[in-house]
Amino acid sequence: MSDPPVHRRLAAILAADIVTYSRLMDLNEASTFATWELHRRELIDAKIGEYGGRIVKLVGDEFLAEFPSVVNAVACAALIQRGMQERNAGIPQDRRIELQIGVNLGDVTVEADDIYGDGVNVAARLQTIAKPGGIVVSASVRENVGNRLDLRFQDMGSQSLKNIPRPVHAYRVWLGGAPTSRTPGSDAGSWEPYEIEKPSIAVLPFSNMSGDPEQEYFSEGITEDLITELSKISGLFVIAYHTAFSYKDKPANVQQASQDLRVKFVLEGSVRKAGSRVRVTAQLVDGRNGGHLWADHYDRDLTDIFAIQDEIAHSIVDQLKVKLLPEEKRAIGQIPTHDVEAYAYYLRGRQFLHRHSKPYYVLAKRMFAKAVELDPSYARAYAGVADCDSFLFLHYNADVSINGILDTSARALDLESGLAEAHASRGLALSLSERYPQAMAEFEQAVMLDPNLFEAHYFLARASFAQGNLEQAARHFQRAADLKPDDYQALLVLVGVLRALGRDQEMRTAAREGVARAARDLALHPENSRSAYLGAVGLAALGELDRAKEWAERALVIDPDDSLTKYNVACFCSLVGEHERAIDLLVELMPHATRERKRWVQYDSDLDPIRSHPRFQEVVGMLEKRPRF
Repeated sequence: MSDPPVHRRLAAILAADIVTYSRLMDLNEASTFATWELHRRELIDAKIGEYGGRIVKLVGDEFLAEFPSVVNAVACAALIQRGMQERNAGIPQDRRIELQIGVNLGDVTVEADDIYGDGVNVAARLQTIAKPGGIVVSASVRENVGNRLDLRFQDMGSQSLKNIPRPVHAYRVWLGGAPTSRTPGSDAGSWEPYEIEKPSIAVLPFSNMSGDPEQEYFSEGITEDLITELSKISGLFVIAYHTAFSYKDKPANVQQASQDLRVKFVLEGSVRKAGSRVRVTAQLVDGRNGGHLWADHYDRDLTDIFAIQDEIAHSIVDQLKVKLLPEEKRAIGQIPTHDVEAYAYYLRGRQFLHRHSKPYYVLAKRMFAKAVELDPSYARAYAGVADCDSFLFLHYNADVSINGILDTSARALDLESGLAEAHASRGLALSLSERYPQAMAEFEQAVMLDPNLFEAHYFLARASFAQGNLEQAARHFQRAADLKPDDYQALLVLVGVLRALGRDQEMRTAAREGVARAARDLALHPENSRSAYLGAVGLAALGELDRAKEWAERALVIDPDDSLTKYNVACFCSLVGEHERAIDLLVELMPHATRERKRWVQYDSDLDPIRSHPRFQEVVGMLEKRPRF
């Protein structure tokens, strides 16, 4: 009989242990065992099942659970600990059953029903440094949870864990509510409030006070650059650019924004640009009480714009008493270009790039190219060109050279090696060429340099899907969607991934939000076929077939010759039972499909309804032919 197959996957691991199990068993073995069985049956097993997890191991006072979703794993851990607090209420301290929980996100090796490996080992060791009734998570868990749960995290720094060869950055979870009373001097889980976590800040969109709507790009650019500068400081937690920009053009209510974004401090301001002069005002507000901690204004020549940004960043650091590391001092003092005109073109290009439609990608590329022409040493402008080419190729099948993207991103990295955007674009070009190990290394570098970079997570998710790693793809599509609240693409592509993983409830949630975002984009950009055809697939997943058909036909009218339009309409037809039409469209586009597109045909759950169709073998045969790239 052959051995069971062994394979690896990314998983969220929850490891738990009863703190004083041996002492409790010595006191009253029968009572302790019965109480623990009751807790497990009524609380722990139920919550793990409710949140999509499974118990992998259960040995006496310890258990190990696996979750496909890291957010679900942490949410489940918090509910278990809160439930145990309620159950322990009124019980003498020395008779309570209290758990320590560790959660990690990492690679696991799967053999039959068992899992093991580094991902499991780290979770088990994190559990040992949790306080009774507490939870400790790894940095990868903290990053991926973001602000999606009503929890606070205390940065514990790097921890040396037994039998783990490298230090592990850990965070203690604060569950909220009143701390459990403890005897003086006891270390038994007295929670520190979230205030001791590093200061959190949101930079709200600076107002354009120039009296000219055409200058909007400049105030947006100043805001984004301030977010980028502050994000380089390890002692701050900074809300991502796209999330903060969801407050653009909304009445300023700093305390409400602080509450919504779960940050303690808010920076707001305005920009007035007139000729060669610029006036910038800024104020730092305590989001809890609306009190002003600091305010200043700067009337300078336009050439001083980078000095103004540097002064604002340092003022915030001083007010919040954040310690700058030497490399951080150097990083926030760097000037990306000495040519203010090149900077203006770069900001305009970035404004167009964020609108994510074909005409705007073309316009953005022209702006970035002009910035490069004015300053050939402007690294970020090269990265902008590479980003535009990447999106034009990926979403609109444009005649773009993959080698050209590689050359452009390489030029950007030669000029500025720590540029996350350039690493992400280079990773995309490598993945489109099926050089996946190199691509994943570039994506990991981009995420490490800028955990809030939408493109890094989005491109990484697509490459993960093309390799059949659906769990990782789902995680990074969700992260990309969280980082950019107006982006419909990540969520609507995520719909098919979640369907393939059997996570139907999450699939419907993603589809609803994705369709809502696509509808807003379609209203703003009626010429954009992408929001129409992806929205059609999302509507089909929700069972809204009449509206879905209308959107699919609209996409074909907008761009009938685009291969991605045909592919996604084929997916829609597959889902709604128009199988012959789906296969006709696939047969039509396969001879011109890229390597990545052919890999998507292999894994896309939207096409599952037609895989048993006799004519689907015709499509399979085309997958073997030499692709365009």
